[in-house]
Amino acid sequence: MVEVVSRLTSTPVWSDRATPLNVNATRDLLIVGLGNPGLEYRATRHNIGYECVDAFAQRIGVEVDRRRWHAKVGWLERDRARIWVLKPQTYMNESGRTVKEALRDLNLDLERLWVVHDELDLPLGRMRIRIGGSAAGHNGIRSIISSLGGRAGFVRFRVGVGKPPEKGREAGIEHVLGRFERSQAGAVEAIRRGVGEALETALTDGLERAMDHYNRPRALLPLDGA
Repeated sequence: MVEVVSRLTSTPVWSDRATPLNVNATRDLLIVGLGNPGLEYRATRHNIGYECVDAFAQRIGVEVDRRRWHAKVGWLERDRARIWVLKPQTYMNESGRTVKEALRDLNLDLERLWVVHDELDLPLGRMRIRIGGSAAGHNGIRSIISSLGGRAGFVRFRVGVGKPPEKGREAGIEHVLGRFERSQAGAVEAIRRGVGEALETALTDGLERAMDHYNRPRALLPLDGA
């Protein structure tokens, strides 16, 4: 794990201050936002991964509107590297199918995969960037790990959506498939923007810098109003 962390966090994927890219950062990068397709799932807590990568794509000028690997795809090419932005359209429980095919066709190592997803175990307004770990009950992450033969050493941008008021599996499902409260609209928009900024920071300044800043409490919501 130490070797993976050092390779990932010490070198930015790109930098306006470094052209051409560092020799260790010339490979493509795959950024995946998890969610469910269809109008009935739009703006649900489970789809915050979709929304955050949309915000990131807008920041870097990428349109995620092409079709490949059972997903919506867009990319940015710069200095011999492509940044791929991908939104699986297979439904959450089959996300691994898309990720496996994309990694295979792009010939990418596991360390070149970043996944953005909702996280029940973090309150709304918190994000935790980490490398590896278990699925922690998230079906999309479980599908990815399973499709990759149990390998879990990819980067997660875990975006908090908070716990349901009641305990239990059914309550958890209902919570993530439900929409945010109207009173939370401002906070959700700030979270979308903040995660987009975090992804860009990780690209330009390295994952370690992004972790140092965005893993702090309320980094996404610096003001009251969550």
